[in-house]
Amino acid sequence: MLAMGAVTAWGFYAPPAKAFTEPDLARMIFFHLPCAIGSTLFLIYAAYASFRYLGTKNENWDVKGTAAMEIGLVLAALTLLTGMLFARYQWGAWWSWQEIRMTSFLLVFLIVAAYFALRSAFSDSGKRAQISAVYVMAALLPCCLLIFVAPRLPQFQSLHPDVVGKGGFDRIYNSIFLSTFALVFAGCVWMFRLRVRAGMSELSLEALRAKLADRNSSSAPRVVSPVPLSADR
Repeated sequence: MLAMGAVTAWGFYAPPAKAFTEPDLARMIFFHLPCAIGSTLFLIYAAYASFRYLGTKNENWDVKGTAAMEIGLVLAALTLLTGMLFARYQWGAWWSWQEIRMTSFLLVFLIVAAYFALRSAFSDSGKRAQISAVYVMAALLPCCLLIFVAPRLPQFQSLHPDVVGKGGFDRIYNSIFLSTFALVFAGCVWMFRLRVRAGMSELSLEALRAKLADRNSSSAPRVVSPVPLSADR
């Protein structure tokens, strides 16, 4: 957090980006772009974890896939929020349906959010994990098309400046961007590991409860036979 504060303060000392409509507000990209890249990376990892779960049926991979989707959803939401703030001051509107990048990433966000709605529809943990894993693997291709292919189709005109793709950032902007991305990604990996540890603890607790319930249900009933007592007793 101290490093992030230092990099944020460093970003305010960067010179205005002249390629943007509001050069002073172009610093939003220091946080906007790392969130977009991070959400994509966690989505790809979630698909990998889902593939491993379908191959091994190990619930640990389901926990990792779910944690990756949770982090990816948070980063996707931050990408949309920072993008809307960027659009408000760069293009004069909070949202533009003509901007293909905004629209395509909104669809990606809805696809990721639907994952959690799907998981809540199943009470059985095994079936929930299996259906969720299949959904993530099936959603990876359309998400990649929406992120990497659709914004680059010639029939769509994007309002996003091309300074990033064409190397228009100078050395200071590149340094701040890479530093911010490294810190954001490191923080997300830290949260991801905490979430996985919590998920593993939940699995251990559920296994313990099932073991205790099975032990209680399988215990043989005790038979009490009458014992004759003397008159004195």
